[in-house]
Amino acid sequence: MSNSTKLQFANSVRRYALATASVTALLTSAPMALADDAAAKDPELEEVVVTGSRVVRDGYDAPTPVNVLGADEIKAAAAPNIADFVNTLPSVAGSATAANSAGSLSNGQAGISALNLRALGTGRTLVLFDGQRSVVSAATGQVDTNTFPQALISRVEVVTGGASSAYGSDAVGGVVNFILDKDYTGVKATAEYGETTYGDNENWKFNLTAGAKFAGGRGHVLFSGERVRQDGVHYYSRDWNKSGYFGVRNPDTSAGAPWFIVSKNVGISAYTPGGLITNTALKGTYFGVGGAVNQLNYGAVTGQWMIGGDWKYSSSGMNGTNSLAPDEERDSLFGRVSYELTDHLSVFGQASYAKYSGLSYYINPTQTGIVIQADNAYLPASVKAQMTTLGLKTFTMGTSNADMPASGSNNERETWRYVAGINGDFEAFGLAVDWDGYYQHGKTETLELETPTWNTARLTLATDAVVNPANGQIVCRSTLTNPTNGCVPLNRFGVGVASQAALNYVLGTPWRTQEFKQDVAAVNFRTNSIEGWAGPISLAVGAEYRKESMDGYVPTEYQASGWKYGNYKVTKGDLNVKEAYVEVLIPLLKGLDLNSAGRYTDYSTSGGVKTWKVGLTYSPIDDITFRASRSRDIRAANMSELYDSGTARSNSVNINGASVAFVQNLQGNPAAAPEVADGYGVGIVVQPRFLPGFAASVDYYDIKVDGVISFVTAQQTADYCTINKIASYCNNMIYSGGVLQTINLYYANLNKMIARGLDVEASYRVNLADLYEPLAGDLALRLQATHYIENVTDDGVTAINLAGANTSSTPDWVYRFSASYKLDDWKFDLTARGVSDGVVSNAYTQCLSACPASVSPYFTINDNHVDGALTWDLAVNKSFEINNMDLETYFSIKNLFNSEPVLVANPANLGAENTVGYLQTNRTLYDVMGRTFRFGVRMEF
Repeated sequence: MSNSTKLQFANSVRRYALATASVTALLTSAPMALADDAAAKDPELEEVVVTGSRVVRDGYDAPTPVNVLGADEIKAAAAPNIADFVNTLPSVAGSATAANSAGSLSNGQAGISALNLRALGTGRTLVLFDGQRSVVSAATGQVDTNTFPQALISRVEVVTGGASSAYGSDAVGGVVNFILDKDYTGVKATAEYGETTYGDNENWKFNLTAGAKFAGGRGHVLFSGERVRQDGVHYYSRDWNKSGYFGVRNPDTSAGAPWFIVSKNVGISAYTPGGLITNTALKGTYFGVGGAVNQLNYGAVTGQWMIGGDWKYSSSGMNGTNSLAPDEERDSLFGRVSYELTDHLSVFGQASYAKYSGLSYYINPTQTGIVIQADNAYLPASVKAQMTTLGLKTFTMGTSNADMPASGSNNERETWRYVAGINGDFEAFGLAVDWDGYYQHGKTETLELETPTWNTARLTLATDAVVNPANGQIVCRSTLTNPTNGCVPLNRFGVGVASQAALNYVLGTPWRTQEFKQDVAAVNFRTNSIEGWAGPISLAVGAEYRKESMDGYVPTEYQASGWKYGNYKVTKGDLNVKEAYVEVLIPLLKGLDLNSAGRYTDYSTSGGVKTWKVGLTYSPIDDITFRASRSRDIRAANMSELYDSGTARSNSVNINGASVAFVQNLQGNPAAAPEVADGYGVGIVVQPRFLPGFAASVDYYDIKVDGVISFVTAQQTADYCTINKIASYCNNMIYSGGVLQTINLYYANLNKMIARGLDVEASYRVNLADLYEPLAGDLALRLQATHYIENVTDDGVTAINLAGANTSSTPDWVYRFSASYKLDDWKFDLTARGVSDGVVSNAYTQCLSACPASVSPYFTINDNHVDGALTWDLAVNKSFEINNMDLETYFSIKNLFNSEPVLVANPANLGAENTVGYLQTNRTLYDVMGRTFRFGVRMEF
């Protein structure tokens, strides 16, 4: 890079630091002030280009807001990984984490940490590593951020606005760019340990990083390695999760009564841990420990639920079976070598490897409608006698299968990434030009392994146990006619009664391997030296080629739908993308800049599309900056949406108040067209000269996505068919003998998605001695908040606003306040994280009597309120030096006051099988682990 251009970049960093601040969308004054100070001391920082624009120059403030999370903030948070810290930003909503993805059994997403800006979906947030794309971790296009070298991340830049014209597909909600500290020199290491106040979820983290110059400073080498271990929390429920807080269909169906009832002491009425008879005169008979026969005390029954009665016992086989935290093992290695061939040309090569192993449980598997014959050999004698007296030949039974293990995933994922690049500068036609190019090859290999789950055919055979009249032994009925079928009879009547041999027969561990490949080649050119009438004009042009492919293997016995969970199918496909862009920055008048960009992209799957942006920034005085932007962005279908051969997932839906089991078959659509998003943004940044160190900003965003690539859920399909009487959805529900077997779901371009909101930020940095001389130390205050105004997906039938619904990921307000105080070698950080009060659903009407008629999905409910929450975190750091080694010890407490999460009822999911076993809260918004301690030591020399 030329000296003149370096100076312009250095100035741009300083001007960015001083001129921009935003919530989850701007360059924030607190971290950027640190960057500004560092820039004055470290010339290496002169080459920083802030994410969101390909052109940056002195005096220019981007019209698209950017949030920079600096190294000090990342360290102070002491999060297990950087993604967990980024997820605390108010504009990051609904992200996938290893903890909340336990239910992703058949699609391979369990264990992935994928970021989600504006709650538009992880697929609409582009994640970059040092400005470059990274190979995906699943067919859905998600990039696991834990594959990045955590110890070498110098900062994280979050662009909360459309950036497709700069980076291509997926940047509808914005971009999260993890910036690599390429110039680190020295050796540093971290050792860290954490656990909760309950003594569980123990975790360890160790990393070692080294960097050195060679060849007289012309070369530089980097290495980093990290190991992370975490003990999960399984088969355990915190006390707050034991109150039976659910939203169910009101047992009182009289006119004027609310449709839904939210209440405590709600449990399941369709099964018990060891089996419950659900029809005939024996209804309510259940089998307990050792097969003991008991009678269930039913409460007020409503569908598969009941209020009161023995609710706690009936649900006890499910409560706590959804993992509170997963087991995790993560290992990563990263290496990089760079060399200056000449003063104007440098090359580099880097390689990384990351491995993940994770175990998490979804729920204990349930089964209803089991037909039991009167001659079943394991039936307790008293029940058999009653059947004889009543003349019963069969009964049906429901069970949560206490003798079987919980169903879950034990996934492994390995990612390799190789990059070779070149960058330099030259002069041509009187212009100073900087350029760079790179080639990247990435590969992810996955082993998706189910924990033991039953084979449906084998379970049916094993359940039908009889006495062999020839020898008096208990055998499968099928064995009488097929002696070599290998069937082992299974006792289903009670807790602790199943033999290991029978479980070995009915259970299996379905698995699938997948391989994802990505090849990227890109080249970029930039100049800031075109003379304009109001100042230098900046220009950037570039082109990129990308190819992605996926393949896999599933053993024949684990394909189709023969298993309770993990009915994997092989999905194969590939695509390639060719694109070119141009971006220009033109000073129009003093203080008024125009930023515009255009990109043409050609997808092998859907043809060519154009994206663009136009932005203005105006600073009439140094204290105030106005900005506005308009963009056209796109997202093309990922490989799952294009080629998914049918994800066969077992679940249940609510039909006429009853929970009905089925197999969900989600299929790709090669004809899916790219989504088209129109985004608008306006904002103001205020940094008054009369209050040095203070900055505040307000930004409004409005995003409309047409042709949203998604699918109508299974429950929506059932509702649209049975309630709304839409024939096309009824055609997707496949019955056999009057019994629902499959619900076919298809990716398609739905109508639209709308997201509107407001970002607010204020920050203040001051040396206390400047306020009052006897005081000492540096104080930094920062408030970030996002107001979600609208979050709607219109599927052509309904369009419900999820903003303000605390059952979703977009409550009315999300906010974060941090205060940092540094005095000599001590540093204290206090953080408050909160969400506002909200509702269960904006489609519901709260009433207790004289309620209006309910028409799906606009129901009445007795309590539509959900409380907000405020959670406090505290961190203390102490730095010192021993024998020329810099040491830092740190101690953090997350959820300082051990606040329990707010209980959240979600009656929209009352028919789902997993609702009983899932946490009775929204783990996306509320802290579920409780008070968590972390202690660590950082060493550097």
